[in-house]
Amino acid sequence: MTSAFKKGTMDFQVLIDALRVKFDPEILKLEVHEHRGGSLGEVQSRDLWIEISRNVFRSFVETLFEYDFVNFHVISGDDVGVTGEGDSQEDSIVLYYHLSLFQRSRCGRIGVTLSIRVPKSDLYVPSLFDLLPGSEYSEREIREMFGVEFIGLPTNAMVFLPEDWNEKIKPWRRDGVGPTPEVVRELS
Repeated sequence: MTSAFKKGTMDFQVLIDALRVKFDPEILKLEVHEHRGGSLGEVQSRDLWIEISRNVFRSFVETLFEYDFVNFHVISGDDVGVTGEGDSQEDSIVLYYHLSLFQRSRCGRIGVTLSIRVPKSDLYVPSLFDLLPGSEYSEREIREMFGVEFIGLPTNAMVFLPEDWNEKIKPWRRDGVGPTPEVVRELS
């Protein structure tokens, strides 16, 4: 990355421009959301919502580290089912990585939500565990609930489901078979 990426000194728009130069056409969608507050309605923080292709996902996150420290929050997911038209129809799951970059200035926090589409016919994503160890439990949760494999994740042990859970059942998938009444416990 260029000298413009001195930590804590880059303008928000410079970051966006640099990411576009490096990753177009792999950036499929980019939106900026501003959060205003205070008596003057000043911008308190900004969030980037970026959809990128899975091919550049890991490289994209590594590039964010060149800008500033990356803080991992959580991964969420959505079974979006079949989308697209004609030959581009694909049954997939979308993963949302909720991250933040912190600048050393007032209102310097930048929220970054990276989304990637993962086809159900090829359910894998590179793990971020070696870059962001805090991602481990989220990756394990997404694995057990959606069936997405994280390449490089050191353990695949269950987080929320019992160890003897039938791994063919993925509770957050819309196309799967849900738990049978025999495996559901009443809590009260």
